[in-house]
Amino acid sequence: MRQHKDDSSKFLANNRTLFDILKQTCDQYLFACDPQSKQYMLSPNMLAEFGLPHAELKDMDRYWSVLIHPDDLKAYQTDLGRIYSGESEEHDLEYRVKNRRGDYVWVRCHGKSIRDQAGKAIFFAGVISKLAQKSKVDALTGLLNKYSFEQAVKGCLEKYRSDGTTGALMIFGLDNFKIVNETYNRFFGDAVLQKIAQRLENVLPVELTLYKLDGDEFGIVYPGATEDDVESLFHAIQRTAMAPQEINQKMYFCTLSAGTVFYPQGGKDYLVLHKHAEAALDIAKKQGKNKNYLFSKAVYNRWVRSIAMRDDLQKSVEHGCEGFELFFQPQVLASSRSLCGAEALLRWRNPKGKMVAPMEFIRLLEETKLIIPVGKWLFEKAVVIGKKWQTMVPDFHISINVSYEQLKDNTFRDFVPQCLKRHQMKPETITLELTESCIVADWDFVNKTFDFFRAQGLKIAMDDFGTGYSSLSYLKNLSTDIVKIDREFVRKILLNDFDKKVVKYTVQLCQSVGMKVCIEGVETKEEYRLLTGECQADMIQGYLFGHPESEDAFVQKFILDKENLQVEV
Repeated sequence: MRQHKDDSSKFLANNRTLFDILKQTCDQYLFACDPQSKQYMLSPNMLAEFGLPHAELKDMDRYWSVLIHPDDLKAYQTDLGRIYSGESEEHDLEYRVKNRRGDYVWVRCHGKSIRDQAGKAIFFAGVISKLAQKSKVDALTGLLNKYSFEQAVKGCLEKYRSDGTTGALMIFGLDNFKIVNETYNRFFGDAVLQKIAQRLENVLPVELTLYKLDGDEFGIVYPGATEDDVESLFHAIQRTAMAPQEINQKMYFCTLSAGTVFYPQGGKDYLVLHKHAEAALDIAKKQGKNKNYLFSKAVYNRWVRSIAMRDDLQKSVEHGCEGFELFFQPQVLASSRSLCGAEALLRWRNPKGKMVAPMEFIRLLEETKLIIPVGKWLFEKAVVIGKKWQTMVPDFHISINVSYEQLKDNTFRDFVPQCLKRHQMKPETITLELTESCIVADWDFVNKTFDFFRAQGLKIAMDDFGTGYSSLSYLKNLSTDIVKIDREFVRKILLNDFDKKVVKYTVQLCQSVGMKVCIEGVETKEEYRLLTGECQADMIQGYLFGHPESEDAFVQKFILDKENLQVEV
């Protein structure tokens, strides 16, 4: 036994010079080994690729085995054991091994051993090479990966150019997958991806291939597909994805959204098609998730515009909210038509000087959380202007819109009282308006926040009442001072007796518990007479008395020239 060890060690030492020459001239990963002592010599590129500690390692298997994919480890150990024991002279195996970046890559390890007269292995050497084809497989799910997806799309485009076969590209993304990872952990998230991959494959037609793309996304190329084919496939996938699943006794629920682009209509190049499919997926998620969105050039242009607008908004905020300004719409006492306050409305001009519709940019402010710094700018600006106007109209009230994102920001709670104190503004002349959709998001949290601001002396208004999920329980349980009834009810109040009664009884109920009611969207004298006479509203806001105006125009029209409010009714 001693002789065998001496022979193998000598053989390794004698071949060191040859190994040094080979490792400098070969791009593949080289190794040479003394099978008895398990002493290995490794090429420098192998160290660099797989993060091994040294070019000469004692018991290399201890370092190498932990890098091999668990599913391939047993085959590796069995095959290598046959080399060490002298049972086999040749090692030729394909398996997955983790590189220093943490990615599994497919390799082929091919080596041969030299045995002594007794049949014991005294020298073992070979090469490890990456497998280009196998590296196109996603190690986690076993699906073909994004590189294979790209080749498949390019192949379909070639077929279109040769025989006119059209088709569709579909990219699927898990909805709220980040929450799954945060709720459990990344390993649980990996298990979810594996499970989803299996379920999707089970419902795909046999002629279609599922590909694993980046992150939580999957892709399909569907030659010959029509819109009906795509929708039918998505509904099948939607049904299987929506079913609650259990992993390690933990339940999870993930829906899927999809973006679909048809070729050649949506592009004749892989990069263009992929970009359009990703854009369609992004739109599907923004429109509520759990749906498939078909790419269209018009909507894509709007999507690109919104991306550019995000950048412009970011720059505006970075430059002290440059481009933002406040407009004000008058609020009048219903009984006397005298000015009692105004709602501050945010407006924004893009870098080209064009006014952008609030419904476009405010949504982006909330999505990007830029509403937090912009909201503070708006609040302070409105307080400064309101304070100035109170010198002309004592106790002038300013209503300021506040988003749910602002309420969740703890710094806003401190900012509001500090700002009022800094400008010596009476808190009771400030009303915070929150849309009803904010309230639905988290009843208890919003109620506590209401109570905090009311304790500071501010008034709270529930905006857009009647447009979403309103119920009498809101009026009973929420700590609000003012309810603003939306234009939607007012629009048909003269034609629809039901709407008239809803407004009338809502006003009565609010007033009976100490709340005031402001009716929004009043545009005609007939509406005004009904709302103030039969419905007994407290305040009116609408085009009948004034459109939103800039600061200077508001002063000229409604403060200095009070006759503008005295509409003949």
